[in-house]
Amino acid sequence: MLIQVVRWAGLVCAALLAIHVILTIGNANPDNGITQFVASVADPLALGFQDLFTPEDPQLAVLLNYGIAALFWLIITSIARRILVALR
Repeated sequence: MLIQVVRWAGLVCAALLAIHVILTIGNANPDNGITQFVASVADPLALGFQDLFTPEDPQLAVLLNYGIAALFWLIITSIARRILVALR
């Protein structure tokens, strides 16, 4: 059960970060409630990756930084899942 929770937690975190990237690159209305909610959830999930790269283009910055954060979540939860499977 814990293995599935870890897996799904990582997928949900990565998905929220990816949705934030898509909404930003797609020029979604920043005043929309959904866009604001996703942005407010994505910031803490980025875990310090928000300003890792600082290119001139703000959309590129979101793509790089939040994209790396999404990959980080997938990799970390995959490693945690493998460890839990090995301990089972």
